[in-house]
Amino acid sequence: MTRPVLDVRELRKTYGTGEATVHALAGVSLTVDRGDYVAIMGSSGSGKSTLMNILGALDIPTSGTYLLDGVDVSQLADRQLALARNRLIGFIFQAFNLIPRTSAVANVELPLAYAGVKPRERRRRAMAALEVVGLAERARHEPNQLSGGQQQRVAVARALVTEPALLLADEPTGNLDSKSTEDVLEVFDQLSAAGRTIVIITHEDEVGARAKRLIRLVDGRIVLDQRQQQVLTGRHAS
Repeated sequence: MTRPVLDVRELRKTYGTGEATVHALAGVSLTVDRGDYVAIMGSSGSGKSTLMNILGALDIPTSGTYLLDGVDVSQLADRQLALARNRLIGFIFQAFNLIPRTSAVANVELPLAYAGVKPRERRRRAMAALEVVGLAERARHEPNQLSGGQQQRVAVARALVTEPALLLADEPTGNLDSKSTEDVLEVFDQLSAAGRTIVIITHEDEVGARAKRLIRLVDGRIVLDQRQQQVLTGRHAS
């Protein structure tokens, strides 16, 4: 039996002390198997951003354990943590986080450059990732020459290029119009169909409906964790 990509047990995150104590996470446990496509939803203050930061190894829990592809993240020193983030997680952010005045293909190559991959191999893998998201013909374009949806698809290609165990997306359609949202969600559908492991943090029902599994957080606790029928037809499907 293959190990889960994410194995989270009794995660708690507390800020402040005394009467000012805030329990951002109050004992969250979940596993995400290889190839799963999970949407984590919740309103502001539900704990979903805190959970995303811990899943992304950007923050550590107050208590509980978190195994990422079998690695106990809490046991890693800072340098090991940075390596784990670079190799095991492909991040996709709401704001795209592309480098301006730099071509799409150079943006996609960036994680490989950090990992010490040789230039020719970097270029080959970056072009392959752009092909996956349908933007190979825009490889030489800079971010300001691309639409918001295209910029986010470049960001998805950059997340893919290291062949990470997990694609972790934080409100990936938050800055997009409905047409661009549909384009980006179709890329996620295709990646899921190809066996990628995807976790999306979102407050948009339309985005949550596309996932194979929906998790809802309220007050730092999971109140719903269910398999669902994916909405795979365009933006007007209910």
